[in-house]
Amino acid sequence: MKIDKGEIIHQQFVKMCKKIIFYLLFHAYFTVLKGIEMVNMKIVEEPSSYGMNNFNNQQTQQEDNQLKMRVPPSKFSGPQHLTRLVNKCFQYTYKLCPFSNVSQHEDSYRWNPYNGILGVWQEWEIHNNTFVAMVMREGDNCGNLFRSMKVFLRCGNKNEIVNVSEPSTCQYHMNFNTPYACHPHAMLVFPTLSEELRNEWELIEGRLVNEEITIQGYKKRLHALFEKAGYYLSGTAKDKLSKEAVKKEEKKEKEENGEFDTLYQCTQEYQKIKQQLDALKMVLKDPIVDSKTKDRVNKMEENDKQSKSSKGSSKRKKFISKLTNLMSKKDNTHGES
Repeated sequence: MKIDKGEIIHQQFVKMCKKIIFYLLFHAYFTVLKGIEMVNMKIVEEPSSYGMNNFNNQQTQQEDNQLKMRVPPSKFSGPQHLTRLVNKCFQYTYKLCPFSNVSQHEDSYRWNPYNGILGVWQEWEIHNNTFVAMVMREGDNCGNLFRSMKVFLRCGNKNEIVNVSEPSTCQYHMNFNTPYACHPHAMLVFPTLSEELRNEWELIEGRLVNEEITIQGYKKRLHALFEKAGYYLSGTAKDKLSKEAVKKEEKKEKEENGEFDTLYQCTQEYQKIKQQLDALKMVLKDPIVDSKTKDRVNKMEENDKQSKSSKGSSKRKKFISKLTNLMSKKDNTHGES
């Protein structure tokens, strides 16, 4: 009996094909299962738009409009596909606006809820040629510190805040899932650089390989390169931002306390007081006061009550109350006559 070599080769080829097909089907099956598990797994629920949650959303929006950043955010930098996150915000107790700021909005029905800015976008944290986290600094005051946040970008099938932790006092970490971080090369630094900076990086790598520079020297040069690219803020830029914020806050505090740095500011405040005095003089002169004048006086009193307590405002308040008392006494006298 003759053995047909061609038939044997054909049978072996068929068996090999079956194995390959089985392996591919097996791999595809578990890939699909894995995908289904990822879709079904939901860590953070989206807030409802009805009932109490709707009330909280409206409150949060109002509170957010009142929040002010101590410093302006840095310009956009990093992988270009992340520009899709610019001018968007993601919220659930914490509100993240990538490349702008991150804030906290606690439920208004809790005792003493905190609502404030935890950090303003400044620069990237980079490790092993990879954008790891967005660094947000210069948040609201926290004792002797200012709050800060690191936002770690993780691969996820939708944009969502997963969790927030506080490793040290007023220094926060946030995990943010986004599909823009899923591609293996999505967060690499080197491809985002200009040709000039790429060449500079390659020269630095070459000098390290040839032992012309130490690891410390390599890191120092790479840090300077990332500053040129706009991924890091220089120490000078950080100090400038911080000093400008402090200067702005000190100026505001002086104004609230009735202290002025310029003659122009003092003149403006004088004009306001003069207008109030003129209105009150009209009230004192006329025993019968028309409703418009009364409304004007009442409005000034309300504005004064709403303003923060300060030396200047407290003096005006006392003066207005004295004049109001005189006015009421005069009205009573005319009524009796």
